[in-house]
Amino acid sequence: MPTNVLGTELKCCCRNPITGFYRDGFCRTGPEDVGLHTVCVKATREFLDFSVLDGNDLVTPHPEWGFLGLKPGDKWCVCVTRWKSALDHNRAAPVDLEATHASALEFVTLEELQANALK
Repeated sequence: MPTNVLGTELKCCCRNPITGFYRDGFCRTGPEDVGLHTVCVKATREFLDFSVLDGNDLVTPHPEWGFLGLKPGDKWCVCVTRWKSALDHNRAAPVDLEATHASALEFVTLEELQANALK
């Protein structure tokens, strides 16, 4: 079973909307996941707006892909490098540590994640 950044079993991030690279609700990753969708966030307006400006539009619906677009409050598996970019610009969304894959620690520190953990 995959582990989270706390070293325990990876928890589900969200099933409504269904998230994860494998669309199973988990922020799991594998060789085909070049974006490393490993960080489970609770979207904020600031984060979503920053993501659009950073070239990752998570707001616009794409029904042809089964994607209805995110709104503030939705939980979603995001690419660790995108989350780090948002962090560097003071726009990071809160993180669900139990649902964030351990491999995220290759790009961000546990302290950075904990400082932005969901309350």
